[in-house]
Amino acid sequence: MTVIVVGGGNAGMCAALSAREAGASVLVIERGPFHMRGGNSRHTRDIRHAHDRPDQYLTGVYDCDEFADDLRKVGGGISNPALARLLVDESAALPEWMARRGVQWQSPLQGTLQLGRTNRFLLGGGKAMLNAYYRRAEELGISVQYETTVDRVVIEEGGFKSVIVSSPGGEEEIPADAVVLAAGGFEANLEWLSRYWGEAAFNYHVRGTQYNDGMVLASLVEQGASSVGDPQSFHAVAIDARSPRFDGGIATRLDSIPFGIVVNRDAVRFHDEGEDLWPKRYAAWGGLIAGQPGQVAYSIFDSLAIGHFMPALYPAFEAASVSELAVMLQLDPARLEETLATFNCACRPGNTLDLAALDGNGTQAITPPKTNWAVPLTHPPLFAFPLHVGVTFTYWGLAVDEKARVLGPAGEPLNNVYAAGEIMSGNILERGYLAGMGLTVGSVFGRIAGTEAGSALRNPVSKRASKSEAVSPTSPAERS
Repeated sequence: MTVIVVGGGNAGMCAALSAREAGASVLVIERGPFHMRGGNSRHTRDIRHAHDRPDQYLTGVYDCDEFADDLRKVGGGISNPALARLLVDESAALPEWMARRGVQWQSPLQGTLQLGRTNRFLLGGGKAMLNAYYRRAEELGISVQYETTVDRVVIEEGGFKSVIVSSPGGEEEIPADAVVLAAGGFEANLEWLSRYWGEAAFNYHVRGTQYNDGMVLASLVEQGASSVGDPQSFHAVAIDARSPRFDGGIATRLDSIPFGIVVNRDAVRFHDEGEDLWPKRYAAWGGLIAGQPGQVAYSIFDSLAIGHFMPALYPAFEAASVSELAVMLQLDPARLEETLATFNCACRPGNTLDLAALDGNGTQAITPPKTNWAVPLTHPPLFAFPLHVGVTFTYWGLAVDEKARVLGPAGEPLNNVYAAGEIMSGNILERGYLAGMGLTVGSVFGRIAGTEAGSALRNPVSKRASKSEAVSPTSPAERS
């Protein structure tokens, strides 16, 4: 009894470990080479999960109801509320499950994101987490095939038959009893993105792996699998315009936006920089910049902001005056002078500046407003970062049920075809994002998909491991 897992990132490895612990033989097919294994998960650093008490790694309580409410508020629409609630409820079990497989934690980071209460940080980041999972996979006898592309997932008579793959050794067809699809979305396929965003898509940068081109997703949809989500919607953030086109990761993201103003290439503001706390709003800025001329913008702040946000990978432009800064950024000096003067005059701070909360220090009589943290930029020198669109992942993907089974054209589950991670994230959110949610989706549905795939091969009616541990066929220690 064999399960193939397509994709060796967080979702795929959670599925592979769970399927093996449920009794199946497992083959992981990873498109990247050994040193790049793990896809986008290599760049992660924290996971959002529900918890009813603080501990040495969390500063407060974040219960299931608050988590679910945050999802509703940030998404502007949840595709499947039942699956969203399943995600929230199951997230509470993740820290123990992950720790039992070698993942280690660290104290919360300080900075703009204010995540110490809601998110648990990975010691060593996503690369260390993946290394722990791969070590555990080797202990359990899970096979991994690197530098292998799944060109087609073969579905016959409503169920999985095989995968057709290509690798340096040639093309082959690999049959198995079940498959878990964890190959990500199509964010690295700029041509595909251009179908919805036009030529602007070719100005986008992709924060993660170049291998997420949607080939596996397209293969399933072409064969009648149901899709879910908005094909135009993606999770994108503001990144430094000097970043590489692919695989810049989390280090290229910029968190300076709430501490000043953001202007486009016409030197005018276009959105409220203080709209909400940064963990709920930072992902909105990728889409906002995508709608600007040339898909470029500039984050401008003064010396008072220094030290209040996460350090940037590239140094900021620095100038003694507005006109000098405008020349550096190739903006109209007079227009930038006018924009900054208008903003400064509109600032009406009435409360103590509180960078960790919505402090109500807003502007008056300007459009767009800045509703929080509006302080005049009058403390030289001035600084600026050039911003581009950094796409993290796409939301349009495969429709699944509560057992992570991929649904067919009439909404019926396909036999022994499962999905986890970015390829099915559209079931949870149609748009918007909460920091740390990518790992949550991949971990929860990876566990579900792997356990279901592994146990369904032995039992016609299987019970999914929920908050309890799945039993490993080889390691009695894992049963506790």
